[in-house]
Amino acid sequence: MHPDERRDRLDAVLISPEATIARAVERLERAGTGALLVCDRERRLIGLLTDGDVRRAILAGVSFDRACVEVAKREPVVATADVTPAEALQLMDRGREFVVNHLPLVTADGVVVGLLLRSDLVTREQLPLSAVIMAGGFGKRLLPLTEQTPKPMLRVGDRPLLERTIGSLRDAGIARVAITTHHLADRITGHFGDGSGFGVELSYVSEDSPLGTAGALRLLGEVREPVLVINGDILTGISYADMLRFHRANRADMTVGVRRCDVEIPYGVLETDGAYIRGVREKPRSSFLINAGIYLLEPAVHRLIPDGRRFDMTDLIQRLLDEGRRVASFPIVEYWLDIGQRADYEQAQLDIEVAGIDR
Repeated sequence: MHPDERRDRLDAVLISPEATIARAVERLERAGTGALLVCDRERRLIGLLTDGDVRRAILAGVSFDRACVEVAKREPVVATADVTPAEALQLMDRGREFVVNHLPLVTADGVVVGLLLRSDLVTREQLPLSAVIMAGGFGKRLLPLTEQTPKPMLRVGDRPLLERTIGSLRDAGIARVAITTHHLADRITGHFGDGSGFGVELSYVSEDSPLGTAGALRLLGEVREPVLVINGDILTGISYADMLRFHRANRADMTVGVRRCDVEIPYGVLETDGAYIRGVREKPRSSFLINAGIYLLEPAVHRLIPDGRRFDMTDLIQRLLDEGRRVASFPIVEYWLDIGQRADYEQAQLDIEVAGIDR
């Protein structure tokens, strides 16, 4: 890594122990490293905060107003700046009872001088997954932009959103991608062809009539490996490898990508008992986990999708729950945006320019 890039990364990943978890999530989104270095004012390392730590905090219901140091690893594996690639990998693989992907570089007195990632040292391997991008919708909420252009083909920055999604799948090591099409399908097939020009093997699933967010998956035919499904209007920096590891660790039949959403009621809320007021909460805030439009499905789940009729992912989730199957929720702490409305589309353009997600 060039010294300037190393310095830029270090500047991006430093965070104070007093910073809130909410602030740390913002920094994680921008840094794109999957980890932050929690340091004091002299840049002495206090802890390592990874996206996995934040995911566990979300699932445990920890308030995002808490200090980030409370959920960070306080004694991470570290190395000196002169560590060799072989030594670094050895530390990452065997420095703890579990494999780590981030190695802080420190001086003898604990001052951080860099952050080494596993991806700096090894070539990314192919994931044992195929992917499906749901791109058949009409995009009515984005009219008139979608009159002649499918929503996933709208440009975000210098290229179509769908091209960005395919690139992220390719870079994650997913080589086989199917795209479901309906509205203005030729604009998609004509741009991507067989996918060879974009580094993937592409196939298309044509919906004669809209089959919902899950129904079109039945048209894939027999499925022999886990399938990653992503809505075509999602812009995200999610780690698909982390999602797969989480899916396997929880022995899930289906894993749903979820996003933490904070809702503030802009009024004083009254707690009542009959005609009497017992308390007042001024502008209370509640947190929810929302469906982020990204899913991992085991092959057996694919067989539960009915043939030839509309069937949504929410229907599939409910069917699995009714059968006692295991459905896991994977909190997405990386950048994520659902481009459903004009304001979202404008935000995507700003984020590409400013937030550093155009990697």
